[in-house]
Amino acid sequence: MNSYDIIKRPILSEKSYGGIAAKRYTFVVDTRATKTQIKSAVEEIFKVRVEKVNTANVKGKYKRQGKHEGYTSDYKKAYVQLKAGEKAIEFFENLA
Repeated sequence: MNSYDIIKRPILSEKSYGGIAAKRYTFVVDTRATKTQIKSAVEEIFKVRVEKVNTANVKGKYKRQGKHEGYTSDYKKAYVQLKAGEKAIEFFENLA
């Protein structure tokens, strides 16, 4: 897996916006990725130094659309904390 396969997309929610000021970013990552792989992928893609990575496996929610019903996909979420004194990720600067 290369770095772009590990980091799928950022999570842009009200809770994740609160962490941007503290340089704590949230991403959807590959379910098979480890914390070490996530750390190296973020460092390679965004050219920053990562202090720590926390992960959470999220179960899909039950949804109905008319007579059809089912579950959304499960996914893995990664919370990435940058080291102190590190520059912010450019993508998130406009959102804070």
